[in-house]
Amino acid sequence: MTFKPEHFAVWIEIPVTDLDRSTIFYNTVFKTELKIENTGPNPMGVFPTANSPMGVSGHIYPGKPAENGAGPSIHLMCPDALDETIKRVWDAGGKVLSDPIEIPPGRFAYCLDLDGNSIGLFEPKAA
Repeated sequence: MTFKPEHFAVWIEIPVTDLDRSTIFYNTVFKTELKIENTGPNPMGVFPTANSPMGVSGHIYPGKPAENGAGPSIHLMCPDALDETIKRVWDAGGKVLSDPIEIPPGRFAYCLDLDGNSIGLFEPKAA
């Protein structure tokens, strides 16, 4: 039997060295407002979703990031055009590692956040 859930990824956790600074970075890049919660063992900035609390989401938390992109890549939805999101990564102090890459469902670019976490910026193909 093959396991095929609706969403294989159910939650992401991105370790950051400075929660306040990283919250500003992710809020700026993704035009969002992470919700700071203190309900678990660590404070965390939770990515909001339209289907909260059941949307596939995640959070940033105080932790030890892998060195400069050595950890897994987390791909996050662009709030607008990929090119505009790429510009905000640079403006917010992150690094863009690739030109946009075309794939059948859209396009994406690899980036690093302020701590060197590998993030992909995903722009779906227009319907």
